[in-house]
Parts: sequence; structure tokens; C-alpha cells
Amino acid sequence: MTGPDGIPARPLPISARAPGKCVLFGEHAVVHGCPELVVAIDLPTQVFVRAAGRVALNSDPRAAETHPYFRAALALAWRDRPAIDVRSVTRIPRSAGLGSSAAFVGALGAALAAGTGGLGRAELAQRAFEIERSAQGVGSPGDTSASVAGSYVALNGGGGEPLWSVGVGSDRWTVRRVDDPRWTWVVAYSGIPRSTADAVRAVGERLARPDGPSILARFDEVARAGIASVGRGDRRETGELLRRNQELLREVGVSHPRLEALLGAASPVSDGAKITGAGAGGSIVALPVPGREGELVRLLARAGALPFVVRAEPAGAALVEAPDTA
Repeated sequence: MTGPDGIPARPLPISARAPGKCVLFGEHAVVHGCPELVVAIDLPTQVFVRAAGRVALNSDPRAAETHPYFRAALALAWRDRPAIDVRSVTRIPRSAGLGSSAAFVGALGAALAAGTGGLGRAELAQRAFEIERSAQGVGSPGDTSASVAGSYVALNGGGGEPLWSVGVGSDRWTVRRVDDPRWTWVVAYSGIPRSTADAVRAVGERLARPDGPSILARFDEVARAGIASVGRGDRRETGELLRRNQELLREVGVSHPRLEALLGAASPVSDGAKITGAGAGGSIVALPVPGREGELVRLLARAGALPFVVRAEPAGAALVEAPDTA
């Protein structure tokens, strides 16, 4: 039973897609129980799954052992089943803080769920988080929940009615919908790859110092205010809160000179900007002054970044109606 918003059963071949994500408030602190606001963005990953003589990902038969997310997905969602060939295409740069892994496991999780009888969306969110957590070893379900749900979601506070509760062991997070203000954002990849797991561990060590609780309290305050300001469409307050969140990210040591240069480039034509995701590389997100999106993109490109104009993607992980059988 999948429910009206679940993933229906479908025979192979199956195609599915899921959006990337951008963290607006609360990254890192969410691992320690503070709120987080994540938006699914219209940079998708799509997978094509068909029966095959051997298991492979993008023609690599070793991927079932060497690709951590693919290996975890097979173990959790396709155990003891016939061999499949998976093709994956994406618009999301890898290791950029824009949800490449969340979109991959969301899309693949949806496809494998369809091939094994269907699955409810809340159950898919749980499964996607388990796959990503198994591959990374650390982290929260914000990225995977946004990719599965679409649009804006909040963890641990704010927002409307709960969509679902997700967790592993004693660690649990409540995921809620947040109203879409229908803003345009610009994200820009610095070109410096980062490791989510390494950054999360480093911040955990920083927050273990005596001043850690006070830093977390400020993260909590900014994230709660940010969730509320986005939900009511207050651009001015949201911009100021983005800047305050960035100050906290600097304080816990996940900024980088390259990222600071991009934030400086964005400043003249944005209402606010910050690192998005784990930091120590990766990307920034900026809320452009209305009508100046193109100028912001040019400034960031001149500063050496790979910029994207993005909007909230309302559809989360879903099957594609016409699978590619080629």
C-alpha cells in the first residue's frame, strides 16, 4: 500500500528523478538537535533502471562494491533480487553541497521501491536517509527529506504539520512543510570539493569546546527566525538572517577564502548570502535583489564560480512516466 502520494509499483524498466537541495539555515547545528531549513531546487538527478545480466552503475560492474551510495541502496532496497543495470544523469556538481548524493539516493530509492511493490513517501524518506547515512556515517535527514518531499522543509522546529519523522537508532528528526515564498535563488559552486563527513566531524569537535552550547543556541535562534521569515515571505529579514548564519559558520570554522570571495562578489546585488551545506569548500547561496539575477550570475562567474539560477522544485522524488528503454 503506497497511499495517494507514495511511489506506486511498476515493473522494470523504471525511470525516476529527484531534485537537489540547498540548505538555507541551520546546517551542522541540525546534527545536534537544532532546526534546519532546506529547499529542494530544480537541479535534478534522473536514474534509469532495467534488468541486466550483471549489476552495474553507468556501465561500471564494480560500482556495487566501490560506489558507497549504490552499494548501500542495493543492500537496503534490492537484496537478493535479479541483477540490474542503472544509468544516472544529473545537473548537480558532485561534492558541491547541492545535494548530489541526496538526489541520487532519492531517485534510485524511488525506482527500486517501484520495482519491489511500491512504498509510501514517508517510508521512502526514511529509506533514503538510511542509505545516505550508511554511506557517509554521519549527518541528518534534511537533504534526503527535501529531495523526497520537494519544496521547502524544516527539521526540528517551525513550519506546518509534520510530514514525517525520520531517524536512525535514538537520533530522530521531525520534518515539516514550510510555505514557498516563490523566490528565485542563485547558488554558485566554488570548484572546491568538500567532504560532508569530514566537515561534520570537525564541527562536532569545535562544538565540544566550552563555548559550544552558546554557539548552538545562536544557531537555533537564527534558524527558527529564518524558517519563520521565509514562510511569511519577508525578504529583508531573511537576508539579514542569512548574513547572521554565515557569521556562525565562520565561527565554527567551515568557511574558506574562496567562499568568502564569492560572498563578497554577491554582496552588491543580493539581499543576503551564505555558505550552503557542509562548507570548507562547496557552494554559496544568495537571495538576489529582484530583477538583478543575471547581474549576480555574471559577477559570480567572473569571480570563478559555476553559478545556477534556481527555484524551489515542488515535486520531490517521483517516477518518470516514460522510462528510457534504450
